[in-house]
Amino acid sequence: MPKRADLKKVMVIGSGPIIIGQAAEFDYAGTQACKALREEGISVVLINSNPATIMTDVEVADKVYIEPINVEFATRIIEQERPDGLLPTLGGQTGLNLAVELANAGVLDKYDVKLLGTPLDSIQHAEDRELFRSLMREIGEPTPESWIVQTREEIQQVIDSDPPYPLIIRPAYTLGGTGGGVAYNATELMEIGSRGLKLSLKSQVLIERCLLGWKEVEYEVMRDANDTCIQICSMENLDPMGVHTGDSIVVAPIQTLTDKEYQMLRSASLRIIRGLRIEGGCNVQLAMNPNGFDYYVIEVNPRVSRSSALASKATGYPIARVAAKIAIGLNLDEIPNAVTGKTKAAFEPTIDYIVAKIPRWPFDKFYQADRTIGTQMKATGEVMAIDRTFEAAIMKAVRSLEIGLHWLRLKNADELTSDDIEKGLKTATDERLFLIAEALRRGYTVERIAKLSAVDPWFVAKIANIIKMENELREHAEELRALTSGQIATRPEAIDLLRRAKQMRFPDKLIAHLTGALENQLRFIRRKLGMLPVYKMVDTCAAEFEAETPYFYSCDEREDETGCIPDAGNIPTKTRPRQYVPDEHPQPSSLSPKPKAIVIGSGPIRIGQGVEFDYCSVHSAWALREAGYESIIINNSPETVSTDFDTSDRLYFEPLTVEDVLNVVEYEQPDGVILQFGGQTAINLAKPLHAMGVPIFGSDFKSIDIAEDRDKFERILRDLGI
Repeated sequence: MPKRADLKKVMVIGSGPIIIGQAAEFDYAGTQACKALREEGISVVLINSNPATIMTDVEVADKVYIEPINVEFATRIIEQERPDGLLPTLGGQTGLNLAVELANAGVLDKYDVKLLGTPLDSIQHAEDRELFRSLMREIGEPTPESWIVQTREEIQQVIDSDPPYPLIIRPAYTLGGTGGGVAYNATELMEIGSRGLKLSLKSQVLIERCLLGWKEVEYEVMRDANDTCIQICSMENLDPMGVHTGDSIVVAPIQTLTDKEYQMLRSASLRIIRGLRIEGGCNVQLAMNPNGFDYYVIEVNPRVSRSSALASKATGYPIARVAAKIAIGLNLDEIPNAVTGKTKAAFEPTIDYIVAKIPRWPFDKFYQADRTIGTQMKATGEVMAIDRTFEAAIMKAVRSLEIGLHWLRLKNADELTSDDIEKGLKTATDERLFLIAEALRRGYTVERIAKLSAVDPWFVAKIANIIKMENELREHAEELRALTSGQIATRPEAIDLLRRAKQMRFPDKLIAHLTGALENQLRFIRRKLGMLPVYKMVDTCAAEFEAETPYFYSCDEREDETGCIPDAGNIPTKTRPRQYVPDEHPQPSSLSPKPKAIVIGSGPIRIGQGVEFDYCSVHSAWALREAGYESIIINNSPETVSTDFDTSDRLYFEPLTVEDVLNVVEYEQPDGVILQFGGQTAINLAKPLHAMGVPIFGSDFKSIDIAEDRDKFERILRDLGI
């Protein structure tokens, strides 16, 4: 059906300040929604309290109110602006909670403001634990054994009934697992339950059987008013149940389920979104028994969520944009796919690669904090990596974290005892991925590690492949050193080993560390052998249609999809790509005759480097476009506006290391690289890029070096008499 004619002005609720559990992904979603509404000729009024966001820019909404997100201020804005509709499902839990409060206070009825997207009744059924449990029973979907409590006395009644511990506590209307936890005894149940009652919007807590050790999977699904439902993305948590999905390593698409299990859970997710009558995006979380075909529905987010942002970037399907269009009356088969320009939004995305997400925790700042992770989220951000195999994607994701590690080995690994490793495998912490790798190095079997950690053996076996490659590199270190000294013709086995290591995305720095070769010689010999990555396209359709607004990821294959080099797929690998020559004017790519500039993003959201740097990177890309440049962004955070498909002319989802950035620079041959908007992450690249002859736009390397080097900076101050 056509868009609603009664909507001339719509109010959008933002998510407020960046907090754990509600970060930059909602700035990304809100920005997409505002742009989508304005595309349809609708005036947008935005309320948000965070000035560091793109969505609070005057270019994004028609009217921006930087005000507290509460009933009092929202009512004043509604009274003044008189919007026809309110869109609350793109501002996280903050937006949903405010919409419920405005409805309950009679504000929406008083000013005749229509709640757009998911109906209020559906929001309440998804967020209210009792209503949700009742609805799941009605549609025949299983939920774990549970109790709904609203007072301490009711918690005591649960305790007196001798429940089966451990139990998980889930407060209603909260975000990031706030107030929740796992109780292993009556004392912990009363303590966590009481805290959950205080933090819940309506003093309601769900106490349910804890499915520790079960697989946790997610389905991102969409529905329109015509009851058309599609699956956008399936995702699997590497960590078993008991870890908040925001703190879990996530892989897309699902890897370890059989087709029967996969289709069973997909069908359940579509039944749930239909049962809730959600209009727009919806995230369904399920637990799957690793030893059978039984499953439980854990939770549903009737809104755009953190997982929605990940699913959008993983598939190229703009969930928030489509959800906004559905909210104003359009159906999926009426909304164009902005990435392909040829298909409609009703066309389910297809991917032919692996996506890995690793959370970014703040323990580098709070090194004495409890590193245990559970049902209450602790991560401040996340990174995403794309490649053709799990091994390659996880290796790229690890070095994207910027925690001083370029492989699956902790800095203190030599100090760990067997007891330390076994304890770390049994207990979920931010280091468990690295401890799995360390256990494999010390001879633990895949089966033993899987039993201790409850991580599926498939994932452990894939990590074992990485450890096997480490061992091969060590065993053939002498041959690889000989190869890098120029003995190419006599070292075919070493060439094959190096190629296989690069296919697994081992960086030169790691190969040099494991073999004793020199990093710069490795790079030189790889170039001589044509052993360089190519770039594949994220296009929502696994290359079935040509994309109009593509973004790219690197892999070690033959066929390139960037178009930077004419007929790249037919050029022998040895000649591709060009080496960066600083004294030679860059040749334009086959896609555009415009001058080009690369903007280096800021990586994952973390303490000290937040969404404000993404704001700067986005504006840099926009300014380049206005100046007639082709803007290119390199970044790896799936939560941000800078990694949206239409922010820049070209986007590369890559780690922000010297090797990975230089690979893109050599492909694109830009006129220059901009570092000053990507925080310390980008500034740290100034010296090595300058040394390689890469032009740096803006503040030159000498100025950056003086500002960053304490001694040089102090001398400048003395010379200036300051």
